Amino acid sequence: MKTLVIGAGNMGSAFVKQLHAAGHDVSVTARQADKAAALAAQYPGVQAVAPAGAAAGADVVILATGYADAVAALQGVGGLAGKVVVDITNPLTADYMGLTLGHSTSASEEIARAVPEALVVKAFNTLFAQVLAGGADFGNGQTASVFVASDSTTAKATVTALAQSLGFATVDAGGLKNARYLEPLAGLNIYLGYGAGLGTAIAPTWIHKA
Repeated sequence: MKTLVIGAGNMGSAFVKQLHAAGHDVSVTARQADKAAALAAQYPGVQAVAPAGAAAGADVVILATGYADAVAALQGVGGLAGKVVVDITNPLTADYMGLTLGHSTSASEEIARAVPEALVVKAFNTLFAQVLAGGADFGNGQTASVFVASDSTTAKATVTALAQSLGFATVDAGGLKNARYLEPLAGLNIYLGYGAGLGTAIAPTWIHKA
């Protein structure tokens, strides 16, 4: 797939690494052009591009910014009509130990309202950057899961295929409003990782009997 990663921080860097390794066509853009350029330079064929018009030609746009910067970042890349946008954000408080939205809306729903022409998919928000960078295989037959929620069945299928191409198990999490559940799940994961001292080599998953 032709992918655009918005953001060159920890999550953006992890996405570029894994997408490149899986053979996808990868471009990256960021507010700080030097960071995008430095990230792209680590991987042959990855391109750093300016934000304006960056979404043109992309099959999937991965929003790897903080929630506060999400809408502006998406509006800055233009041309989102019919584009699949993967929202990985969580509306975290300043100390990362709480959420600023919940119950009646979610980060994903607010983003979808702001860019209604895009096909927004909630996914990857429950993974630490260290897990994404290290890969889905946890050893002993354990594979990290990506929960995928969207109101668009085609967009959900696209992101499911993308996650599976990176080696992750996937869980169909229903419509986009279920981001109201996935964002608190990410909050719990963050608490367990940092507040409870379990570290970042953890990830929520779902099991079922055959």
